[in-house]
Amino acid sequence: QVQLVESGGGLVQAGGSLRLSCQASGRTFSSYDMAWFRQAPGKEREFVAAIGWSGGTTEYVDSVKGRFTISRDNAKNTVYLQMNSLKFEDTAVYYCAAKIRGPWIGRQQARPASYAYWGQGTQVTVSS
Repeated sequence: QVQLVESGGGLVQAGGSLRLSCQASGRTFSSYDMAWFRQAPGKEREFVAAIGWSGGTTEYVDSVKGRFTISRDNAKNTVYLQMNSLKFEDTAVYYCAAKIRGPWIGRQQARPASYAYWGQGTQVTVSS
């Protein structure tokens, strides 16, 4: 089992940047594929980005490609989401998620039901 704690959210103007962090504790961090999801008020939880256990494979939703970068540091048990050129529509609660590592199938990486472990979320608010 793994516990996840997000940090780094806040209020930023459109065009600005934020870096989210997700600290994991418990079972060996490299045993997990990791992902970021987000949920805006009144909307379903949406996939943002995923990264494989070694960091060598990543996946992004089209709306953040070229602006967001997911990375991980297995020595620090941490996954990051660097968010640049933020837009008003990026406003949401951002959640870190983990699943036991396995074959990389794009559709499965993007499904919330694929992930057994979740953090509490961190709020990102982008002012226009």
